[in-house]
Amino acid sequence: MIVNPVNSSSAPTITDKVTSADIPLVYINREPDEEEQKRWKDEGLKVTYVGADARQSGTFQGEIISDLGLDAIDKNGNGKIDYVMIEGDPENVDAKYRTEFSIKALEDAGLEVECLDDQVGNWDQATAQQLVANSLSQYGDDVEVVFCNNDAMALGALQAIESAGRTVGEDIYLVGVDALSEA
Repeated sequence: MIVNPVNSSSAPTITDKVTSADIPLVYINREPDEEEQKRWKDEGLKVTYVGADARQSGTFQGEIISDLGLDAIDKNGNGKIDYVMIEGDPENVDAKYRTEFSIKALEDAGLEVECLDDQVGNWDQATAQQLVANSLSQYGDDVEVVFCNNDAMALGALQAIESAGRTVGEDIYLVGVDALSEA
């Protein structure tokens, strides 16, 4: 059975029902948490996950920013990377990992970070546009980087950034995940 769970937190229940019927199970797209995956191995269950590694996606986001160097990013001169984070669905482990590992990559590169705002955009472009517009209104030019857990939200963030009269790649940086052609 192949399952793309709406909420990855429901994986233990799904796993128990499917494996008790002796049906092999493959999760796709939404990765169950580490504890659940460890249980599969410990109990010898015929269960696996196939999908992108969200930890790697987050790391790539952070590395894209850290590779620019502090001098390029630190527009307000405070010696830190001041950022806004727009997260996907809070129930989705991919959102958790993309958020965590993007910032971890900056810190691992020796950069100091300051989270100005962290909001849930639920993978939605219009929601992200409004959230980023609010952040830019509140924090102004102190926002140096906007991290988005997916490209749809990054496109919304781009609209907000452009509406605020700023230019991505010049006076603010923006990263997303998914490789949507529009992004």
